[in-house]
Amino acid sequence: MASPYRTGLDRTPANYVPLSPLGFLDRAAQTCPDRPSIVHGARRYTWSQTRERALRLASALRNLGIEEGETVAVMGANTPELYEAHFGVPMAGAVLNALNIRLNAEEIAFILNHGEARILLTDTEFAPTIKAALPLLDHPVRVIDIVDSEYTGPGERLGETDYETLLAGGDPAFAWQGPADEWDAIALNYTSGTTGNPKGVVYHHRGATLNALSNIITWGMPSGARYLWTLPMFHCNGWCFPWTMAANMGTNVCLRRVSAAGIFQAIADEKVTHFCGAPIVLGFLINAGPAERREFSHTVHVMTAAAPPPAVVLERMQREGFQVSHVYGLTETYGPSTVCFWKEEWNALPIDEQARLKARQGVRYVVQDGLMVGDPETMEPVPADGETLGEVFFRGNITMKGYLKNPAATEEAFRGGWFHTGDLGVVHPDGYIQLKDRSKDIIISGGENISSIEVEGALHRHPDVVAAAVVARPDEKWGETPLAYVELRDGATVTEKELIAFCREGLAHYKCPREIVFGPLPKTSTGKIQKFILRRQARENAL
Repeated sequence: MASPYRTGLDRTPANYVPLSPLGFLDRAAQTCPDRPSIVHGARRYTWSQTRERALRLASALRNLGIEEGETVAVMGANTPELYEAHFGVPMAGAVLNALNIRLNAEEIAFILNHGEARILLTDTEFAPTIKAALPLLDHPVRVIDIVDSEYTGPGERLGETDYETLLAGGDPAFAWQGPADEWDAIALNYTSGTTGNPKGVVYHHRGATLNALSNIITWGMPSGARYLWTLPMFHCNGWCFPWTMAANMGTNVCLRRVSAAGIFQAIADEKVTHFCGAPIVLGFLINAGPAERREFSHTVHVMTAAAPPPAVVLERMQREGFQVSHVYGLTETYGPSTVCFWKEEWNALPIDEQARLKARQGVRYVVQDGLMVGDPETMEPVPADGETLGEVFFRGNITMKGYLKNPAATEEAFRGGWFHTGDLGVVHPDGYIQLKDRSKDIIISGGENISSIEVEGALHRHPDVVAAAVVARPDEKWGETPLAYVELRDGATVTEKELIAFCREGLAHYKCPREIVFGPLPKTSTGKIQKFILRRQARENAL
């Protein structure tokens, strides 16, 4: 017998619309038209103005011949133009490819070729890279210059026109259409490409919508939050926060250059309430000098991810008045996909114990269907004992469509019905996961597994250590031994011998680094330490 719920109750335009975050902008402009949407130095826009500018951009792109499903790339800093592109580009039916501004010309050219970008919007600051990349392209790309009034450094115009002129020719009443299918692509992002060429990660409208809303739920963001752009918008589309802030109807405070002074100034002058960033950004703040600091009286919420922040960093942030939420995810999961959900009863614990709990990666985001730590071959979950190591897997609506033009890599990534992260972790008895390492970062010394994250955490507890990275160095006797690269605070006098002895106070001796190399650590534009460079150095120096 057929269920009565399956007949006569069909999808119609009245009861079903494909999910898309683009409608958040219409709602913000209709509900709070005069509320500040974007602050960028002297430039100020309201939500009605941001909507008009996004519509003009969509119209102008169509006038340039952009068709549905084609790619529009942006080489931009955290400015209003890149924010507007998160709406204007998909409103034109195109796919947004926000480029990593730290990449070199060859890498940019590879991405523009692979993604088949038809139009490139590029900030004049990055003209040298783009100028060198353009001759390497295998298809014509129309270039539009972004001339940021808040930028006063060197730059060169390469395009046929500039962004503001482009917008002036667009229709502010452009009648945009949402996606025909919420599975349609909205954005294209690229992995770091530490081994070979980067892979193109495709996001769909459904995932972008759900993660944008999930950010609000996860963080408990009140309507009208004031969000500081310390996280690059090109990184996983700013963890979907461009769309989050339209849904929140808050204010985007742009920050072209990330520095402790800039963050403190924005908190004090623009009353910033929320920002995201890697642990390196937290380090900027807790190590800021008196001249960089500004007084503020309100609570500032910080969402941090990337490498697990050492407990000592979380503890110091909390003591200085920042409320830190710890999340974890990857480019393939739209940014954050787990959160260390904070339980009220933990507030009564000593602050060092709170910091230890908060350093865990936690539980799945509210819209992510599945999170598992398991055996990558059998796909069986590991016991929740806080000790058994397994690979971290995700499954659900905030997992990518797949890798562009790479079906083999997509099939391998989704093997067994789960997304394979390549990260290793454990499950604690309370169900919270904790990362222990990337599979390639586990150090096997004399048959014993050493977590580089554990050793880095020990190093970070020393007050003179600003940043630390531990990698494996080949060793004839032990196979591998830990080698530490350490960045010290200005004026620090700690020696290698003293720092190794400090580690031995809290770690088994075999886990401690045998050697420490002092100096600045190589980092990505999002603050992640580039361990692949350090691993290569360690291998070369061992030869």
